[in-house]
Amino acid sequence: MAMTIKEDCISCGACEPECPNEAITQGDTVYVIDAAKCTECVGHYDSPKCVEVCPVDGCIVKVE
Repeated sequence: MAMTIKEDCISCGACEPECPNEAITQGDTVYVIDAAKCTECVGHYDSPKCVEVCPVDGCIVKVE
């Protein structure tokens, strides 16, 4: 279980400080989520915090 950031990312940086697992970092063009560290905020929040704070709808989604 992990989240991923799509190319729609505007690199605003809102998600990075919200991640309790420090799984989000600045990539070359958009922010990226390290799937090995991402727990979808289980044990910290009721839902993925990055999705809640992201200003771009549908930018952060579950890895399929």
